[in-house]
Amino acid sequence: MRGGSQTSDDLVTVGVVDDHPFFRDGLIRGLTASGRVRVVGDAGSAQEGLELIRRERPQVAVVDYAMPGMTGADLVRIVTRDALPTRILMLSADVDGSVVYQTLQDGASGYLSKDSRRSEIVAGVLTVAQGRTVLPPELAVGLVDQIRLRRETVAVSLSERESQVLAGFAAGKSIPALAKELFLEPSTVKTHTQRLYEKLGVSDRAAAVAEGMRRGLLE
Repeated sequence: MRGGSQTSDDLVTVGVVDDHPFFRDGLIRGLTASGRVRVVGDAGSAQEGLELIRRERPQVAVVDYAMPGMTGADLVRIVTRDALPTRILMLSADVDGSVVYQTLQDGASGYLSKDSRRSEIVAGVLTVAQGRTVLPPELAVGLVDQIRLRRETVAVSLSERESQVLAGFAAGKSIPALAKELFLEPSTVKTHTQRLYEKLGVSDRAAAVAEGMRRGLLE
């Protein structure tokens, strides 16, 4: 796709919403330079961002969380309420677990630190465009307390092992570490992990934690 045969129709359409012109311009340049994204517009406020989303209907909007007046969080809630097709990838300097939790609850498809490398943001945009959740492992670990505090009725039926694997991932544990803790072979933990992914409709640990959080799953 990168070898000159890619057309504009193959590119992910993106809107950029950030009140800092320097950061916004740099982000636009980085996204465009990737060759995978077409920026269809940018905005310096959440209100202008909402107008951009309604007008251009980009597949993804990269939105600054903290903006004066109407915030990025407000924008997410309106986009969700109005069932607009654009998926929101939130960027923020604040990676507090409660903030990330609430933003995903409000309808954001992903959350990245503003300190993320441009390549990580591009990868996040492409992942969100595919309908998947973006949540770096270091943020997933920070959500474990929120998961425990906000337990709800289990929406899907997990086995005891699957629940243990999910809780382990939320605590930042690796498959080898879980295997040792649960007295299982790593291959067995991988099997439980795959079943967990299938039940939650995800394909990686960070997404499993985010989806498990949304569904209120915790043992």
